Amino acid sequence: MAGNRKTHRRKKRNTARKNRKWILPAVFAVLIVLALVFWRAGSGKTSSGEDPSDEGRPEIDVQLLTPNEYSRPQIALKKINGIVIHYTANPGATAKQNRDYFEGLAKSHATHASSHFIVGLKGEIIQCIPSSEISYASNSRNDDTLSIELCHPDETGKFNPRTYDSAVELTAWLCRHFGVSPDQIIRHYDITGKDCPKYFVEHEDAWEQFLADVRAKAG
Repeated sequence: MAGNRKTHRRKKRNTARKNRKWILPAVFAVLIVLALVFWRAGSGKTSSGEDPSDEGRPEIDVQLLTPNEYSRPQIALKKINGIVIHYTANPGATAKQNRDYFEGLAKSHATHASSHFIVGLKGEIIQCIPSSEISYASNSRNDDTLSIELCHPDETGKFNPRTYDSAVELTAWLCRHFGVSPDQIIRHYDITGKDCPKYFVEHEDAWEQFLADVRAKAG
């Protein structure tokens, strides 16, 4: 009987040791899972790891300009109080060609010009300037607005459907992402009286339709 009791105690000790071997790793694993859950909740991320404000984000090709005083001075944008719509005034040129023109100003010193975004003839979107920096696009409103240049196929300045649709999508997403009211979307013309964007200046009904389309998309 004594031998049986000793054997039983020995088995209990062995079992306890085995239990301790897996309990600690299991507790550690649970703590890691809890930490990840709280981190996601605190960082505003969804379970997929995406920022909720990125919902509906259009495809954007980020091709930032090289920092320079003529097109990307790296001056901080104070606050985003609006979105300014422009046209390139460069019929038939692509978004990439217009982006490269801005890039070339670092060497040519021809003028000070740039834009945060350019929407191309095929609906492609190129980002040239971070949204945290000013662009040289909107004169007195450079320091509190984001700028969007739209490509156009001919001298009329009218945008083709792919450019138009991408411009609506991008503008609506920017409104949602940065908390900008569609009422704060303006034309370059509204700041300086410049004929830009030409088609939206000469056709007020087309401009009003663009704003209505953005409002509907922005929700």
